[in-house]
Amino acid sequence: MVDSVVRERPASDRRLDDIEMQTWLPTIRFVQLLPQVLDRALKAETGLKHAHYAILVTLAGQDDRAIPMTELAQIAGLSRSRLSHAIDSLEELGWVTRTSCSTDKRTLTAALTDAGRELLRGAAPVHVAQIRELIFDPLTDAEREQLGAIAAKLLPGVTAAL
Repeated sequence: MVDSVVRERPASDRRLDDIEMQTWLPTIRFVQLLPQVLDRALKAETGLKHAHYAILVTLAGQDDRAIPMTELAQIAGLSRSRLSHAIDSLEELGWVTRTSCSTDKRTLTAALTDAGRELLRGAAPVHVAQIRELIFDPLTDAEREQLGAIAAKLLPGVTAAL
């Protein structure tokens, strides 16, 4: 077990120690593989890409209000360019509408359509089952709490680095 004492390191120490590597390697592997697995399951069951599902879920959580594209990009963790391409596809499929903001014509907003909401209703059980199987079921209640606390602690630093 690793003690909770913070070890001081010189700024020139650019290598991870053995304990850090034992944590980092499976973490990065998990972070890289999870989106691929989620994408495969959603595509097979619903034809929907995981990145598109995340955008649709984000829009669904906005209580039927249109959300500015810049705000949506921040919430979804996507670059504006990547989001724009995804919204193009989603709009073409009839799942999202994009309009100019009524108060500022330069600002584009996106909103979920009824067809998009219906698609989400069908895709959500597939996604939830996959998340439970891969993440929550293997963990105890205490480990789930720890995972949530760790993610909440790390997320602001990663978000700020974008």
